[in-house]
Amino acid sequence: MRVGVLGGTFNPPHIGHLVCAQEARATLGLERVLLLPTGVPPHKELAEDPGPAVRRALCERACAGDSALSVCPLELERRGPSYTVDTLRELHAREPEHELTFILGGDMALTFGGWREPGEIVRLARLAVAEREAAREEIARALRDVPGALERTDVFPMPRLEVSSSEVRGRVRAGGPIRHLVPDAVGELIAAAGLYR
Repeated sequence: MRVGVLGGTFNPPHIGHLVCAQEARATLGLERVLLLPTGVPPHKELAEDPGPAVRRALCERACAGDSALSVCPLELERRGPSYTVDTLRELHAREPEHELTFILGGDMALTFGGWREPGEIVRLARLAVAEREAAREEIARALRDVPGALERTDVFPMPRLEVSSSEVRGRVRAGGPIRHLVPDAVGELIAAAGLYR
């Protein structure tokens, strides 16, 4: 089975995340995509974090109704910083028959060479890079020094959606609408739990 893995803080998950998962699945023939909420991100502080259990619940609501999309809580259950290479090792050990594809945005691909063990990441999973901000040539330049990366990278087109989790949080704080920026079930939980106010 070809399984995509889309990591992120998902604080909260929004339509951009879901469209990215959908486009990767459709373009690359993935059978399933896992949303992988980060536990403790190693390179940035989680702003306004409602906690891992809440982010997991938000992701589960975002996936509801889509049988090809599910949540993988692996990093939320791990203590300490979450590194992609460790997560992919564990996913591979649990289900070695799955062919993993790690999905990331073009902006993240530009920093990929500085990640922990990038060569091991591309050994464990193909890379699927959403072409948005970064052009294919920039992505190729950024990946060329990682052994095996260019041969194991697929770039797929991504519709340009100007939405971010920080924008959603800011709108909630200001009392603005977030409908159509997040799935309805996500918006309902944000309102019911008083998140990001």
